[in-house]
Amino acid sequence: MKLSDWRGKPLLIVNSASFCGFTKQYAQLQELWKRYEDDGLVVIAVPSNDFGEQEPHADGEIQSFCQGVFGVTFPIASKHPVIGPEAHPFYKWAANAMGPSGVPTWNFHKYLVGRDGQLVRSFSTKLSPTSPEMVSWIEKTLSEPVPAVT
Repeated sequence: MKLSDWRGKPLLIVNSASFCGFTKQYAQLQELWKRYEDDGLVVIAVPSNDFGEQEPHADGEIQSFCQGVFGVTFPIASKHPVIGPEAHPFYKWAANAMGPSGVPTWNFHKYLVGRDGQLVRSFSTKLSPTSPEMVSWIEKTLSEPVPAVT
C-alpha cells in the first residue's frame, strides 16, 4: 500500500490489533470513514503485533476479522512493526517528525496527516476516534485547500 496513492487527501493512520481492549475502536474508525469518506478522509489501519502480541494473525485473517466483526470497509495495510528498528517507514518518519510524543506506546495510536502530506497531530490510544476533539481536528484538516499538483 502506497500512501502516495492518496496524495492530496487527509489520512487518519492507526496502528491496530485484533485482541486489544481498544479493538472496539474499529467500529468508531468505520463510523469516521463513512461520515467523511466523500469529503476526502482516508482511514488506514496498520495491524501490528508490537504491543502485548495482540495481533498474532496473518493479513487475510485480520481482514476477515475486521470486516466480519466491525464491518470495516476502509483500507487495512499489511501487518507491520510500528516501533523499533523494523518499524514501517511511515512510523519511522512520524517518530522523527514528532519526537518521542509521536511514537506509539500501545495499539490504536492515531496520526492525522494533512492534505499537504505533513503530520497534523498524533492522538493517544485512549482518545476515542469519534470524540469531539478528534472530529474537530479531522474537520479542520478536511477544510484545508487541496494543494496544487506539481
